[in-house]
Amino acid sequence: MELAYYSDYAVRLVNSEEPGRGKDSLTTVEAVRDLFGANQSAARRATDADLTRFRGVRARLRSVFEAADGGDETLAVDLLNSLLLEFPVSPQISGHDHRDDDDRPLWHMHLADHPSNATAGYAAIAAMGLAFHLTEYGVDRLGLCEASPCRNAYLDTSTNRSRRYCSDRCATRANVAAYRARKRAEADRSHSTGRSAEKAHEATATTDR
Repeated sequence: MELAYYSDYAVRLVNSEEPGRGKDSLTTVEAVRDLFGANQSAARRATDADLTRFRGVRARLRSVFEAADGGDETLAVDLLNSLLLEFPVSPQISGHDHRDDDDRPLWHMHLADHPSNATAGYAAIAAMGLAFHLTEYGVDRLGLCEASPCRNAYLDTSTNRSRRYCSDRCATRANVAAYRARKRAEADRSHSTGRSAEKAHEATATTDR
């Protein structure tokens, strides 16, 4: 498993809140546990106290995406480094899967955490995964959806670094909005041109008299 895979932990946490819509799904311990996905053993450590701690980490991770999206590469790295220092992990070799042709383990890297609480464990994995993604693919691969008011975080894995939206739904909505705006602008220009031509005609007629 590539370590950059863990960057999805950061995206899931950041997108548990939609500030532009006034929505926040991180309101219960169960919501915190759901963020862990298949890592249920770590999720079981979550308590009510983790709600506030998770929201604090979420705000810091969003700041990383905001800095990257705004083109401030150094700030994005500094913010992420502060999280890495506060929430360290221990990379470990794991072999719970097996090769197809024999019974030997399929060795790969995992991020093992030894936290005092669920937030520390999640933050460590999210920050390290995001760091691997950033260093492997570039800071400009971290973005925020351009479809207002969404602003969800995303990781750009396109071949030409062209991603601008967090989902196909947001891309479609933005394209429809842009199309309607162009049509309105065309209609306004046509109306303005028609009125100008009408005034010019009236002026010509007055002069002829």
